[in-house]
Amino acid sequence: MTVSYTLKVANARFGGFSKLLFRWKGSIYKLLYKEFFVFILLYAILSVTYRHLLNEKQKQLFSKVAQYCNRSTDLIPLSFVLGFYVTLIVNRWWAQYTSIPLPDQLMCVISSNVHGKDDKGRILRRTLIRYANLSSVLILRSVSTRVLKRFPTMDHLVDAGFMTQDERKKFESLHSDFNKYWIPCVWFTNLAAQARRDGRIRDDVALRLLMDELNLYRSKCSMLFHYDWISIPLVYTQVVTIAVYSFFAFCVVGRQFLHPLDPDQDGDLDMYVPLPTLLQFFFYAGWLKVAEQIINPFGEDDDDFETNKLIDRNLQVSLLSVDDMYQNLPPTGKDKYWNESTAQPPYTMATVAETLKPSFMGSTFDMRMSDDPEQRQQVEASPNMTRIQTPLLSRFITAAASPSISLKNFAKGSRIHQQLLRARAEGTLPSSSPSFYHREDPEAVGCIEEEETEDETRLSETPTSDSHLGIPYGPKNTGIHRKELPRITVMEPSDDSISITDQPSG
Repeated sequence: MTVSYTLKVANARFGGFSKLLFRWKGSIYKLLYKEFFVFILLYAILSVTYRHLLNEKQKQLFSKVAQYCNRSTDLIPLSFVLGFYVTLIVNRWWAQYTSIPLPDQLMCVISSNVHGKDDKGRILRRTLIRYANLSSVLILRSVSTRVLKRFPTMDHLVDAGFMTQDERKKFESLHSDFNKYWIPCVWFTNLAAQARRDGRIRDDVALRLLMDELNLYRSKCSMLFHYDWISIPLVYTQVVTIAVYSFFAFCVVGRQFLHPLDPDQDGDLDMYVPLPTLLQFFFYAGWLKVAEQIINPFGEDDDDFETNKLIDRNLQVSLLSVDDMYQNLPPTGKDKYWNESTAQPPYTMATVAETLKPSFMGSTFDMRMSDDPEQRQQVEASPNMTRIQTPLLSRFITAAASPSISLKNFAKGSRIHQQLLRARAEGTLPSSSPSFYHREDPEAVGCIEEEETEDETRLSETPTSDSHLGIPYGPKNTGIHRKELPRITVMEPSDDSISITDQPSG
């Protein structure tokens, strides 16, 4: 029987897990006590031999061997190897549990889409769900020792009502070298197709839904088979086992109390019982025992899956769903809150304190906003606002967008910035445009405003070569064709913002 202690840990409290330490069934003490006693016995034998049976020369030799063994324990990466192995085992254990086929979804689809209140319709629905349960029993019988002991032969399945004598003969007449758990699923599909032809399943959409649920059910049966077939590589299990046992073999010798080799040297405190070493054995060896117990959860350990109980539950609820509950509905009517706009179920005296707690409205619902009215003032967004950037960043973004930009433009920022500040101080800066309110910070004034005619005049008066680009241009270089000249970025004013366009130089 699976050990469940969920109710004991429903609420966290002081020493909440302490009540779980004294259980025996499913405990680490039950798994580990034999190995623990063997370790203590070996340690005690070596301790008594060292203390009372060896002479001084032999004690010195034993001390050197013990010191060597104690140093050797640091060379075994036990925590890494064992931790990774147990993590892999636990993930595999939970994946196997989620792969156990449950007929809940399939039985709902059968009950709602396979019609007929007569005996033929009832037989059809019960047969379909029985085939699904038969498939799960066959696969669980192949992987679980508990189920195999319950149904050791096919006669036991017939006696249990999972299959008839005719179905058994048909099942055994189909020869295959592999597991035949999938045969009832094929029977299911053929019977569902016949029901569609007879009108028991009224449309192809319902038949498709039924087949999809069956395929999902069959895939879980297949996953259980593959988990049983494909184990964790044996070499990994061997490495972990050898690492644990060799580590504590060294500890049996290396953790012994030793007299100092030098008479003038102070020795360690003789505790007789190596409590830290025993705790270390309990933790590491217990970790290995955890992996040993759940590596195959379909056995007969205390915490293995209750497969026989699952079979009983699945058969009972599935037959109840497709037979007794078929179109057996309670009368419908107005609910209790028909005339109420807000439904509020009642509370008991044990839970009435929960009504005093406010409902969660969002993490920012109670955040205090600034009382400054300017911070709350709404500002209409303009297309030019998206191009306001920090001075240095805007130039690099512009350079990345237009590879042919002249490096001279980076020198104009400081001069234009000073002109803007001087215009603001004199009151000549236009203030009617909303975009100027976003430039109050001097760090945000980095756009370069310059007339296109001024740029063209400067380009015509510049010497015959640009020291920045190393490309000759101007009136004296008439031999260069216009389309061969490089493109130089010119900043064109557009209202209060700056737009960047590429124009051919000259």
